[in-house]
Amino acid sequence: MPSFEYLVKDKGGKDQTGIQEAPDVGTLVNTLRSQGLMIIRINEVKKQKTFSVSKGPAKNVGKSGGIKLDDLVVFSRQMATLVGAGIPLIQALDILSEQVEKEKFRVVLRTMHQEVQGGKSFSDAMEKHQKIFSSLFINMVRAGEQSGALEEILDRVASYLEKSSALQKKVKSAMMYPASVTVLAFLITFGMMAFVIPKFAEIFEGLNAELPAPTQILIDVSRFVAAQWYLVLGGIGAGIFGFVQFTRTPTGKLWWDSLKIKIAVFGPIMMKVAVSKFSRTFATLVRSGVPLLSSLEIVSKTSGNRRMELVIMALMESVKKGEGISGPLGKSAVFPSMVVRMIAIGEETGELEEMLMKIADFYDAEVDSAVEGLTSLIEPLIIAFLGVVIGGIVIAMFLPILTLSSVVS
Repeated sequence: MPSFEYLVKDKGGKDQTGIQEAPDVGTLVNTLRSQGLMIIRINEVKKQKTFSVSKGPAKNVGKSGGIKLDDLVVFSRQMATLVGAGIPLIQALDILSEQVEKEKFRVVLRTMHQEVQGGKSFSDAMEKHQKIFSSLFINMVRAGEQSGALEEILDRVASYLEKSSALQKKVKSAMMYPASVTVLAFLITFGMMAFVIPKFAEIFEGLNAELPAPTQILIDVSRFVAAQWYLVLGGIGAGIFGFVQFTRTPTGKLWWDSLKIKIAVFGPIMMKVAVSKFSRTFATLVRSGVPLLSSLEIVSKTSGNRRMELVIMALMESVKKGEGISGPLGKSAVFPSMVVRMIAIGEETGELEEMLMKIADFYDAEVDSAVEGLTSLIEPLIIAFLGVVIGGIVIAMFLPILTLSSVVS
């Protein structure tokens, strides 16, 4: 006899799920209706098919891979649409758990569905999955639940995540080109030092002539690289690993984050990104009804810059003492004076949220123009760098030939 899984609502409007054997669908429908249940869905169970997390439906197997920011944007938009359409939260989670493409996300949503069905709030269910849902996301949803404006809050979260994702992609695209060209230049230089120059060295040895100093130095370095290439690569790898580990320590992270916003060319972009993220996150939280101190705590944790995090934590202490926001920010010497003045005006006029959003929009536009300028600036710099390195190697290798030709003539 086949088994069927069902989703029904009882007389109190609560969702119930289960699996029951029946000769056919019609018989099961009559049985459930006789119990006063409203049928939402009935599916025939195949091998190990169930609503539980560990034994999910065999159909619609999702893609593997981590949950990205874009996945959360789509989830927020869809959840806002379903809640706005009057669909109960439990049913909305059930619907989305079947629609998401990532299997990992599907399992998380099924777990949340069961927890909400067991009586927990949406935000409490999200809190168990903080590797996926940030503290900003959770606190905004909690504020939406308390204010009864969950649809609006979810839509606001989606807009915030969309802008954050767009900003990240702009910065990554700006860094990708110079990083890839630098790696390519290193590989070409390493290949010439390890394989090409030793061939020239054998030719020069047959001439029995004294080589120019640049050529001799280059050949000596090339011989070392060719003979000890594994040490060279190992040393570079160890250096990179050590640097990464150092930047993960409190002291190293503070040093590196402070340097990033001061370094030439890239520093201004990093600063603008940090200010934009601070302003937009702070404005979104305050506008959504999250308390000021809680908002500042979340902003400090999501700032992505240790130096800025310390400034915001110091700002929290000042706010606890009854001080404003702009004063401590101005003393930090981290935030631009324009940002401090706009926040001060926002505090005086009672339009802090609007001012913060204007700051974020302004710096987003600044990041756009800075990225475009960086792209146009970095290309000639990289070409010049490659010309100096590769050209220097070529000149050093041809110096003996020019010297010999002048002696013969």
